[in-house]
Formats: sequence, structure tokens, C-alpha cells
Amino acid sequence: MGGSMASLQTPVAPSAPERPKPPRGPRLPEAARRRRRGENIAGFLFMSPWLAGFLLLTAGPMAASLYFAFTDYNLFDAPKWIGLDNFTEMFGDPRWRKSVQVTLWYVVVGTPLKLAAALGVALLLNQKRRGQAFYRAAFYAPSLIGASVSIAVVWKAIFSDEAIVDRTQRAIFGMDVGGWTGDPQWIIYSLVALTVWQFGAPMVIFLAGLKQVPRELYEAAEVDGAGPWRRFWNITLPMISPVLFFNVLLETIHSFQIFASAYIVGGGAGGNACGPADGSLVYTCYLYVQGFENSRMGLASAMAWMLLLAVALVTAVLFWSQKRWVHYEEASR
Repeated sequence: MGGSMASLQTPVAPSAPERPKPPRGPRLPEAARRRRRGENIAGFLFMSPWLAGFLLLTAGPMAASLYFAFTDYNLFDAPKWIGLDNFTEMFGDPRWRKSVQVTLWYVVVGTPLKLAAALGVALLLNQKRRGQAFYRAAFYAPSLIGASVSIAVVWKAIFSDEAIVDRTQRAIFGMDVGGWTGDPQWIIYSLVALTVWQFGAPMVIFLAGLKQVPRELYEAAEVDGAGPWRRFWNITLPMISPVLFFNVLLETIHSFQIFASAYIVGGGAGGNACGPADGSLVYTCYLYVQGFENSRMGLASAMAWMLLLAVALVTAVLFWSQKRWVHYEEASR
């Protein structure tokens, strides 16, 4: 009796009131619904060429290459599943390690030199002088034609034995290396010189960034007695650091993908496809040799995916490091 009375006296929590349902919007008339449906269909139709190209030319080949990376495939017989054997063979291949070494050297040396040349010329073109439009076009032109096969052939002729570069360095510096393209130690320098010569594209981007730096900052620093180097280091570089980061990211990725110039300057098809004594054995050149000259498409696919992972890792490191040296205008407010 007492227990039942106590239970009757226990207060009961009130139930939560039901939330009112949001009022429905006015139903669209049938003509408006048909018009919206037609706009959606038109949008998908306009997107269909891009979607078809992405699926057939990008996503499909990537999925196929990922499968081939775990198979023994020679372009003629049906692929045979072999698991991780391609990756095991790749890591144990001394030529593969040599290609990684040559590519990293090219990226570490060629990219900073190219960006330094681009920034230096952009600083000169940022000054008010006569004929700026002509100079900008002239300096940008090598970026348009530098990646072509014809320029690579001309470059190989310029740096070959008894050519203009060989004769000039012999007459001025007394050096006789027999042509850069014929020497395993010097051929990589000719590739670096070619990539530095193509500084036009990052130069234009640097020039656009320099145009956005307020002149008042330079005037105030000059009044305070800051010299040219101090103004460059404390004003120019921090203000264009987002542009610098963009160029570093873009040119680093491009450097990892070098192929045409290394293949042509190195000798093209044949035993010296990647230069004498593998002097210009960049990663993509060795990938091409394994896939199309040795008909080992499975191994080449594994190498391609390793290159993709390496570029993704370098890109992630660059994005992580930008927090320390890239200054955005919104973050400073």
C-alpha cells in the first residue's frame, strides 16, 4: 500500500512538445516543373562530353593501369595476376633506383633555378620601361615551344660535340668535355639548362603577383632607410608568397613528369634511350623503356602508380609547409 502510494506521488516528466512541421512551399506549377526538368537535362547534356572524356580517357585508363600493376602483361597476351611481384622487382632494380636518383636531382636543382630566373626577370619587367610588352612576349615564347620535340632536337645539336656550347666553353674556360649530351655526367645539366630556359610561364605569374604589391609599402620602407635587398626580403617575398607557393607546386609536379626532352636529348629509341650510361635516366624515360621497348606494361603500370604516390606525397608536404612561410592577406587581418 505504501509502495503504491509512493509511486503515485512520483512526479512524471512532461513530454516534449511536438515540433511544428515547417510549412511546405508552394507547389510549383506543372509548366515550371517541366522547365526545371528541361534545364537539368540540358545541363547534363552539356556536361556529357566532359563526363565521357573523364570516364573514357582518365578514370577508365587509371583503373586499368591499377589492375595491370599487379599483373604480368606484355600488350600481346592476356594479363596474368602476379600480386606484388612487379613492385618487388621494381624496388630491387638498380636502374630503377638510378632513375629515382636522377629525377630527384633534376627536381631539386632544376626547379629552384627555373623559379629564380623567372622571379629575377619578373622583377626587371615590373619596372616601368619602354618596350615592356615586347620583352614579356619574348621571354614568354620559350615556354610555348620549349616542350616540343623540335626544340629538344635543336637543344641536343647545340650541346653536342664540337657544337657552339662545346666550342665556347673550350675557348673561354678551357674545358673539353666532348659535348654535354655525350657525357654521362654533363647531359643532365643540358636538361636543367633547357628547363631554366622555359621560365616564361612562372615569370608571367610572378609578374601578376608583383603588380598587386602596394607601392606605399616600398615608399615607407625607403623612407625608413631600407635598401633594395631589405625591401625585397621583407616586403616583396612575403607579399607574393602565395604566388611563389603556386609556382613551386606547379613546377615541382612538372619536373617529376619530364620525358620528351630527356628522351630526345638522351638519344631516343635504342640502347641509349636514356642517355649515355643512363646519364639522363629520368623516371618517366625508364617507365617508357619498360612499357614500350621491353613490352612489360604491368611493370610500367606499377612504376606509374609509384610516381603518382611520390608526387602526391611531395604535394602534401608542400601544402603542410606553406603554413610556415606563405602569408595570406585574410590571415593577417
